[in-house]
Amino acid sequence: MSINIEPNKTITKTAMKAELLDAETEYALAVAWRDNRDEVALHRLITAYMRLAVSMAMKFKRYSVSQQDLIQEAGVGLMKAAEKFDPDRGFRFSTYAQWWIKAAMQEFVMRNWSMVRTGTTTSQKSLFFNLKRVQAKIEREAQKAGETLSLAEKDALIAEEIGVPLRDVEMMQGRMSGGDFSLNAPQSSDEDTREWVDSLEDTGPQSAEVVEREQDLMTMRGWINKAMDVLNEREKYVISQRKLVDEVRTLESIGQELSLSKERVRQIEAAALDKLRKRLEKDVGKAVRILVDA
Repeated sequence: MSINIEPNKTITKTAMKAELLDAETEYALAVAWRDNRDEVALHRLITAYMRLAVSMAMKFKRYSVSQQDLIQEAGVGLMKAAEKFDPDRGFRFSTYAQWWIKAAMQEFVMRNWSMVRTGTTTSQKSLFFNLKRVQAKIEREAQKAGETLSLAEKDALIAEEIGVPLRDVEMMQGRMSGGDFSLNAPQSSDEDTREWVDSLEDTGPQSAEVVEREQDLMTMRGWINKAMDVLNEREKYVISQRKLVDEVRTLESIGQELSLSKERVRQIEAAALDKLRKRLEKDVGKAVRILVDA
């Protein structure tokens, strides 16, 4: 895909004047891009929905990230959606694109919030984007009731409200309240003082461990690839999106793409994992159950 993202002002101006596509035109453009790699059709499709991307980008302004960068990243998410969109599934491109734009926004904000990785799991991401809002709500309710909550009590209520472990709330509170600190900063004002990075212990794996781990991973990949042959195409897709990608997708987002309920996707995943488990146990023994239980 070689569509360029224009400067911020140009994007916004173009987005506000973009055409509104009807379902038939949208389908034709999506098919032209998917089947013929027609970049003119792709450009028209993306331009028509840049209004959606800009609108969603503006919702992330409160995270103190450059507005121009936000819009650029929203455009990247929109292009990823266009690359993966299948018009034959029967739903509109805007419905599908929203997930990709939001995912791009969240990843960008978390990547640029701090030099330290703020969160990678689903619960950590949910905390990052909801912590302040839920905390403010709890404080308002406590004030209205004439109660004074301790920090521990607030954290417990936040964990319950968002549905995440208490330890994740405590960790995120610490990360979001502190700033970055350079490891290259001197330990004291003395002229010959060491930098803080010099005092860190090298806990990385040794060469032999790295080679051994890579060999184990190659073996396990071979087992899994062979076992995947027992799954149908839909089961393979659900498992790949839930278990075999860096950014694991939710049951809800997969359901929206496949026009299935969240519960139905969960059932497909469970059935597919059961098939994989049985095939792996048959081929290489019960020890590999950890591969599908992870």
